[in-house]
Amino acid sequence: MESEKQLKVSAIKDGTVIDRIPSSQLFKVIEILGLEYCEKQITFGMNLESKHLGSKAIIKISGRFFEDDDINRIALIAPEAKFNVIKDYKVIEKRQVAVPETIVGIAKCFNPNCVTNHQPIVTRFHTLRTGENLALVCHYCEKITDAQHLQIITKNN
Repeated sequence: MESEKQLKVSAIKDGTVIDRIPSSQLFKVIEILGLEYCEKQITFGMNLESKHLGSKAIIKISGRFFEDDDINRIALIAPEAKFNVIKDYKVIEKRQVAVPETIVGIAKCFNPNCVTNHQPIVTRFHTLRTGENLALVCHYCEKITDAQHLQIITKNN
């Protein structure tokens, strides 16, 4: 009989667990949320088995909670992600990310001539879905930015 070994990660008392991140997007999520500068305890795993995604990543952040703006940023690159809010070792809230109809101040316009790339104007986009693909239509120049050219404004931009 072959024994199965597992590495257990300790539970967090208060904080957030972000689950169902595509493995390929893990480090992008870390960058978008500015977690590389976070001084709280962070545990992450990638290439974990997932019934929904095949392979997934997960992030546990102790003592940190996220606003809707952060969740909207993640929805653009990890639309299946779930945010679990932990208080006193218990999940008190589960939030499935959702891409909003209007994206404000979260992404940069792909058009180098757009006014938002030359003036201190907050970007504004309308989401456009074609099947499973997501694109953003700039409110100012009406150019379409597809997922391949999507540049998300991180906490440090």
